[in-house]
Amino acid sequence: MMKLLPIICLNMSDLEKIDSFIKEHHVMGLATSNGDELSVCTLFYAFSLNKLSFIVASSDDTTHIKHIKQNSKIAGNIVLETKIIGKIQGLQFRGEFLELEDSKLKNLYFKEFPPAIVMKPKLWQIKVDYFKLTDNRLGFGKKIVWE
Repeated sequence: MMKLLPIICLNMSDLEKIDSFIKEHHVMGLATSNGDELSVCTLFYAFSLNKLSFIVASSDDTTHIKHIKQNSKIAGNIVLETKIIGKIQGLQFRGEFLELEDSKLKNLYFKEFPPAIVMKPKLWQIKVDYFKLTDNRLGFGKKIVWE
């Protein structure tokens, strides 16, 4: 569901801008919580625009997976590291972290990271319900929000 906010115009080209930014990168920061306990980790990802989902690999014994088994709501970000103010870009997102069951999404992950096949990792899906892209190339402080 898309929601209009002041000074933000949402349309397919905005979602395509978000998708383009996501596909220029391959590492996210992910925040999880369980009660008062917080955790943050770094994960490699593949992304499906059609499913509005990230696909990540992680094992059951990690703190973030232990958290999501209690609370599947997550937040994360992807950033372009730069000191040039006019080139600053960053994406914040929220969603639900679930065990991956979709075989097409599994194939997408292994297409993106072929060496991972031999490791037989457990794959997970992050279904996104909120994006906020900051892109100073579009104007200082320009934000695109999708919900």
